[in-house]
Amino acid sequence: MKGEFPHWLIRNNTKLYALYLHNSSLSGPLQLPIHSHVYFSDLDISDNYFNGSIPTEIGVCFPSLNSLNLSGNGLTGGIPSSFGKMSQLTELNLSRNGLTGGIPSSFGKMSQLIKLDLSNNHLSGIIPQELIVGCSSLHELILSNNSLHGQIFPKQANCKELSRLLLDGNQFTGSIPYSIANCTMLAMLDVSDNRLSSSIPGWITNMTILQILDLSENNFFGNIPSSFGPPFISEVYLSKNRLQGPLMNAFYNCFELTILDLSHNSFTGRVPEWIGNFPKLNYLLFSHNNLEGLDLSCNNLTGKIPTEIGNLGKIQVLNLSHNSLTGLIPQSFSNLKQIESLDLSYNNLNGSIPQLTQLNFLAVFSVAHNNLSGKTPEMVAQFATFENSSYEGNPFLCGPPLSKSCFSSTLMPRVSEEDKKDHKKDGGFMDMEAFYVSFLTSYAIVLLTIAAVLYVNPYWRRAWFYMIELSLTNLDYFLVDNIPFLFRCY
Repeated sequence: MKGEFPHWLIRNNTKLYALYLHNSSLSGPLQLPIHSHVYFSDLDISDNYFNGSIPTEIGVCFPSLNSLNLSGNGLTGGIPSSFGKMSQLTELNLSRNGLTGGIPSSFGKMSQLIKLDLSNNHLSGIIPQELIVGCSSLHELILSNNSLHGQIFPKQANCKELSRLLLDGNQFTGSIPYSIANCTMLAMLDVSDNRLSSSIPGWITNMTILQILDLSENNFFGNIPSSFGPPFISEVYLSKNRLQGPLMNAFYNCFELTILDLSHNSFTGRVPEWIGNFPKLNYLLFSHNNLEGLDLSCNNLTGKIPTEIGNLGKIQVLNLSHNSLTGLIPQSFSNLKQIESLDLSYNNLNGSIPQLTQLNFLAVFSVAHNNLSGKTPEMVAQFATFENSSYEGNPFLCGPPLSKSCFSSTLMPRVSEEDKKDHKKDGGFMDMEAFYVSFLTSYAIVLLTIAAVLYVNPYWRRAWFYMIELSLTNLDYFLVDNIPFLFRCY
């Protein structure tokens, strides 16, 4: 639909209570009826081409408005103070417009306001204290992607019903104020992509409802508090800050974690053992830090070892022992040029040991007590220092330092069918067993086909026996003619 806003439709229908014109091609300024319409409660004109400013009389025209969506247009100017007269307003969405100016304090008069979305505009200034104190019923406050600055929350706050606070993509400075601790129902806190600069407050741990915490792309510094993390937290984003120090027991009891992003910081020490305690963890990002080790031993890890671990070129310690890992040792482990300790013992790994003799810093190596087969790595460089204990518990391994010779006829490597497929993909051994079976099967099919043809077709049968008889006759003549000659040669 094209044209201007149909103010006549509202003017001529005094009992109209809702008008939805979203996602059309309406344009021009937003012209409203002159008289007040007490029944009108819902207006959605989002995703059109309206321009100009929001009419200052909108609060007088629609005193009982419950839901207003003006997003996705080209509106400019400020937010009119008449919004403060909408005592029945429960939802206001002005996102994705071109609104400029600040947030008016008249929002604080909307005591029944439940959701306020002013995201994706050009708003500036600070968050009015009247908004945080007066809107006691506010459930969602979304101010993302504007140019707001100052403290993210006033010292006084009365938002006990607030469940979602999204302030990302602004220019807020300072710290996360303690007043947010009063938001006991907060489930999502996103203050990413701002200019906040302080340590991470420990009281966030006491926010028992919090599930999503995003503090990324700020200037937070210092250590993560010990035992940090609310009990039901599922997503934590702390990347691109100035956090440092060891991780210790920071997220020790966060069993609901699905995403943990600690990348682009200055964390030091070893990767903590509690990483293995998260059964729901899907994404774990530790890149661009100064972490030294990766110890995942004594857990319940199953499946194959990811080949991507071979991309951790600066890792120094890798311990995957005492798990239930299966499959092959990845060839990509040959890329771990800085590794000093590699322990894969006490798993169910099979196949052969890849060539790792170029790992010049390797001082500790163990693949003991698996189902590995074939020859041990050549006794050169660092591998010349490893003893029998590095390979024990693998009955089908052979070669030094083991006493079992690789030329023993009783040595039968056990390789699963799935691993044979993996070896074929890597250009490994040929499956001789399958070759013999296919060859004998093909040979039998040829013989049976010839027999069937001779049995069914008399002509071919006579030709077959004639060919056999002719061949035998020629063979007899050959022998008669050449045997005396052979005797004469001697």
